[in-house]
Amino acid sequence: MHLIASDWRRAELAAPDRALCEFAEKLTHTPHAMTPADLDALRTHGFDDRAIHDAVQVIAYFNYINRVADALGVEPEHFVRAWEQSDAG
Repeated sequence: MHLIASDWRRAELAAPDRALCEFAEKLTHTPHAMTPADLDALRTHGFDDRAIHDAVQVIAYFNYINRVADALGVEPEHFVRAWEQSDAG
């Protein structure tokens, strides 16, 4: 499970989870390139419009908050271990 945090492409994911990771990566790195086909790709994996909406909200929020933290020079808290290094998962 930790592979999702460090390299989701190498993780053993179900097809819907892989499609969602691909969508999230595209929305994060090239939001201007998003098209209706990206939504259709999620729909073919069983995501309805509400699930897609919720996913977009979460992806966008994390992109937003990371940009705020980067812009303000927020340092990671020392007591928080990287998720891929945790004992859980």
